[in-house]
Amino acid sequence: MSEFDEISSEPRWYVAHTYSGYENKVKANLEKIIENRGLQDVIMDIRIPVEVIKEDAGVDENGNPVEKEIENKIFPSYVLVKMKMSDATWHVVRNIRGVTGFVGPGSKPVPLSDEEVAAIGVDTGEIKLDYEVGDSVTVKSGPLKGYVGTVEEISEDRKKIKVLLSMFGRETPLELDSDSAEKLYK
Repeated sequence: MSEFDEISSEPRWYVAHTYSGYENKVKANLEKIIENRGLQDVIMDIRIPVEVIKEDAGVDENGNPVEKEIENKIFPSYVLVKMKMSDATWHVVRNIRGVTGFVGPGSKPVPLSDEEVAAIGVDTGEIKLDYEVGDSVTVKSGPLKGYVGTVEEISEDRKKIKVLLSMFGRETPLELDSDSAEKLYK
């Protein structure tokens, strides 16, 4: 009898341990296998949590300070995988070159809790908006704060919206983060 009797119905985030420095190779190889075998419906996402740090890089030829951005891995030697756990998906991830195993007791992977996923910030889930295309909204932030417009378009991932603002007697399109607008209630 298998450890994972059936595919879990809900995809969850699992943590795969890798050799030091293999995180990007593991992610790239896993993405290729998912594409080649058509596993997008059971292995949904792979993430390597990073933080971007700005570092002084001296000065340019005009004497202006130059900064460079460096990505630091938050959890070195770990890759996060959102998947429906089954014998097959466990086997695919576990046998990627550079993966030493899953985080969990023995060989049984333990999914991250919703609180852990939120704390890490890797999965924001579906963004819920209180407005739809055609609704009137107020811009909440930025130089056009307080302007009123009509939602023309909402991106597929619901992170961006396009709003038509009436400025100086003309309709002006504006792209905003979806949380930068608020529905006008009547």
